[in-house]
Amino acid sequence: MKFPLYVLMAATLATPLAALAADHSAHGAEAGHAITLNAGKKWETDGPLRQAMTAIRTSVATTLPKAHAGKATAAEYEALSKEVNTQVAYIVENCKLDPQADAQLHTVIGDMLNGAEKAEGKQGKSRASGVVQIAQGLNTYGKYFDHAGWKSISVPH
Repeated sequence: MKFPLYVLMAATLATPLAALAADHSAHGAEAGHAITLNAGKKWETDGPLRQAMTAIRTSVATTLPKAHAGKATAAEYEALSKEVNTQVAYIVENCKLDPQADAQLHTVIGDMLNGAEKAEGKQGKSRASGVVQIAQGLNTYGKYFDHAGWKSISVPH
């Protein structure tokens, strides 16, 4: 099953992905949605989701140390934001999860898209905080979703 919330968004590709972050964040907040395990187990994933999340993780692992050191360039922040948005679009198009797992994933994706917007400099906040937010989203994904070989990202304090 495709992402129910994304079906309309995928149909209207003119909608910027940054707007999806606001939709997802609001969706989770309105429902008071906290991520939970599936009866004590991690949620199942599929190939497209694992592929996209691995690509995002690779980009974050490259950018985070530079961001933490204050040495990431505007181009690096923008490239990370673009990669997150590209991979989320891929998830929207290709990922098929159980509706309950999908509902859990909405929160993770929303947080990551919000972080991508910060990293791009669109929220007037520290771009580095956006990279940290994406990393935290990836770590949440790894904690709640079954992705063999997944390694969390060490997030600086």
